[in-house]
Amino acid sequence: MAATDTTRSQDDHSVAELVRQFSAQTSHLIRDEMRLAQAEMSQKAKHAGMGIGLFGGAGLLAFFGVGALVTAAIAALSLTDLDVWAAALIVAAVLFVLAGIAALLGRGETKQASPTPQRTVENVKRDVEELKEGRSR
Repeated sequence: MAATDTTRSQDDHSVAELVRQFSAQTSHLIRDEMRLAQAEMSQKAKHAGMGIGLFGGAGLLAFFGVGALVTAAIAALSLTDLDVWAAALIVAAVLFVLAGIAALLGRGETKQASPTPQRTVENVKRDVEELKEGRSR
């Protein structure tokens, strides 16, 4: 009987030691994974920052290009019997009409946007209900 108690005590100690090791290793693994995720996100943020900067530069160059096209349109209209100021006025009116159309389209799109992610909220509610049902069984 004493031998069984000793074996059982050693088994219990082994299980307790295994649980402690599992807990320590899991904690270490999670910390390592978090460090890896942080390093990956830092690298991705660096690339994203560079990309955003390049997109900004491209946008600025495109803005100047559009300005040059507007100037060319005014110059082309002024070659007809129109004065330069009349050509500029016509081009400005066309640009304002296009801006109004874009604003109306943007307003329509904005109205369709919802401040809360509806599908995600529904999924979370469904998950909570399933967990409650699973716990009550």
